[in-house]
Amino acid sequence: KTMRSLALLGTISILFYFASLSFANNAQAPEIISPTWINSEPLKMEELRGKVVMIEFWTFGCWNCRNIEPYVKKWHQKYAKDGLVVIAVHSPEFSHEKEVDKVKAYVKESNISYAVPIDNEFRNWRRYHNRYWPTLYVIDKKGTIQYTRIGEGAYEQTEEMIQRLLAEPA
Repeated sequence: KTMRSLALLGTISILFYFASLSFANNAQAPEIISPTWINSEPLKMEELRGKVVMIEFWTFGCWNCRNIEPYVKKWHQKYAKDGLVVIAVHSPEFSHEKEVDKVKAYVKESNISYAVPIDNEFRNWRRYHNRYWPTLYVIDKKGTIQYTRIGEGAYEQTEEMIQRLLAEPA
């Protein structure tokens, strides 16, 4: 009985830990602020009301980020016409990833067509209480974070959330 209680306590502790790692679901999505945007003029959350927004925190040197990239591209291509806006916030892990020309080259070579704001100062990273690459936040038409995914996987679950939020009235 003691072992079961300890196992349950450990599981609950882990769940609370992971729940605290990123910005809480059902919170208003903070504004994305950057002096440099690739593929887009600066986008404002207020102007995106009525659309579903996916915020991705990534960096071009991150293998996990590269592994989810085909899915993010697919969702953008498949759902942009229905109102999905993808904003891939580039937050560098290493100093060479801070070079905007290298980010631009990667975006071009990789055929990334959605908005890529540069977050070299980690302002957006901190505003979203982010801690990991990659992290996805899916925001509803009212500007509320409805879904957070840290790391790879759960692609079907993420796409189902996008579909559900796109189907909701504005």
